[in-house]
Amino acid sequence: MAVSMIAAVGKNLELGKNNDLIWHFKEDMKFFKETTMGHPVIMGRKTFESLPKALPGRRNIVISSNPDYKAEGAETVTSVKDALKIAEAEDVFIIGGGRIYKEFLPYADNLYLTEINAECKDADTYFPEFNKSDYIKEIVNFYDVNGTEFYHVIYKK
Repeated sequence: MAVSMIAAVGKNLELGKNNDLIWHFKEDMKFFKETTMGHPVIMGRKTFESLPKALPGRRNIVISSNPDYKAEGAETVTSVKDALKIAEAEDVFIIGGGRIYKEFLPYADNLYLTEINAECKDADTYFPEFNKSDYIKEIVNFYDVNGTEFYHVIYKK
């Protein structure tokens, strides 16, 4: 099983604000969909509730501290270990939020990051700090959308 994390981050690793993504680029949404399609996606309850519905074409696994929590179209668990256990031997993608990324970072084999050359001063959710020297960096794509540059980067252990 490979554990991969996928996120779009600003210069200061900012991820979100008010339980929503800060940046919305169609190129990034396409990258996310193509990269995670056919794989289980693991997320926290708040991330799941921010979606219009369970992500199609992917097994949705939601972590909630409430053992009675039900998520339509998804399986629910109460811990990182339980999420990895029910994902079995499949390659999985961790899709947020901030606390979930932090809890899974020690298990992560790959980080699929959209590195955005911008800042959001009032972000309230951040990707965890990580030691880039622990990974091999591969730049996959570069974009400039209306003056905002961003890269799709894969960090592999």
